[in-house]
Amino acid sequence: MADRVTVIGWDGSPLTAAARSALSAATLVAGAAHHLALPEVPPAAERIRLGSVDLAARRVAGHRGTAVVLADGDPGFFGVVRTLRAPEHGLEVEVVPAVSSVAAAFARAGMPWDDARIVVAHQRTLRRAVNVCRAHPKVAVLTSPGAGPAELALLLDGVHRTFVICEELGTDREQVTVLTSDKAADHAWRDPNVVIVIGGSAGGRGGGWLMGHETPAVRGWALPLEEPGGSGQDPTLRAAQLARLGPRVGDLVWDIGCGGGAFSVEAARFGAAVIAVDADPDARARAEAAARRHGVQLQAVQGRAPHVLERLPEPDVVRIGGGGVPVVTACTDRRPERIVTHASTRDEAEALGAALADGGYTVECALLQTVGLDPGDWSERERSVVFLLSARRVDRAP
Repeated sequence: MADRVTVIGWDGSPLTAAARSALSAATLVAGAAHHLALPEVPPAAERIRLGSVDLAARRVAGHRGTAVVLADGDPGFFGVVRTLRAPEHGLEVEVVPAVSSVAAAFARAGMPWDDARIVVAHQRTLRRAVNVCRAHPKVAVLTSPGAGPAELALLLDGVHRTFVICEELGTDREQVTVLTSDKAADHAWRDPNVVIVIGGSAGGRGGGWLMGHETPAVRGWALPLEEPGGSGQDPTLRAAQLARLGPRVGDLVWDIGCGGGAFSVEAARFGAAVIAVDADPDARARAEAAARRHGVQLQAVQGRAPHVLERLPEPDVVRIGGGGVPVVTACTDRRPERIVTHASTRDEAEALGAALADGGYTVECALLQTVGLDPGDWSERERSVVFLLSARRVDRAP
């Protein structure tokens, strides 16, 4: 095991005295090509090109001597420190920090960033990163090869955003470009880069007490019927649907037959990206208005299911508000993790349940009955009886 491991953050500024001292004593130096070309790297030191951090960590762990790992920005912020400290490597490290790439990008853009969401986009997480950009008005994306500005823009098709693209921060080739997301796919961008994604009418207040988050103005789930956007949808059913789906940050939710947008708004309040679908143009307008009132983002799409679903991006969870078996079948074909729907009769519930099961889902059904009472005299105001069907995808082995 290395006698000493120092991780040095590099942001393009001159190295600190502590960083120079650690480098001068190093017998092994790991980093990217531009790090290994720094004049402070000892000529006699073994050099490791930092591609796979896990592989480099194994090399460092097996080295007898003094090791230094160079990394862009703050190495403890979505950086190499986590991998180096993993139990399988057994490394204790000293860290010399630098300004993070995200902080530098926002500084170049002249923008505050305490109200920003920050995500890392690899090829395996790119879709979830895009969903965060759909759902939130200010997002910083730490990109990687194959999951850069062009790929972000392509997956954001239909959602207008402004991109602030910061290439090769801290180097002589640093460049900051501002353009709309529909233009970003037409360029070849240099790595490494950070993309600040801005847009939508929600948020913008910032200056809160919790980074990247704002506390919802309304507590709990299921907006009451008198709330804007809540009309016509039973709040008890809606709360049960939310509980079964569990929308979360990084998810894309389809709300098919969104009506006034109450479910869409509440799914968005959990941090999920939402596409609200309805054949009625007035419903689309009401859903968009409800989103603005409640400070969330959603994409409203007018069209009749199941045909309109063919051009939508892949969902993680789906609420089906109507359309019967054809819509259920179209949704199961897209393989979301969970689906909820409801029926007013047992025959309809049996048909929907069979379609979900045939599509490869485990189905649960519950009969929900709610009775609204007047607390003054405990008289009955209204009664609702509905079958709730919730389905979870069965992941079959290949």
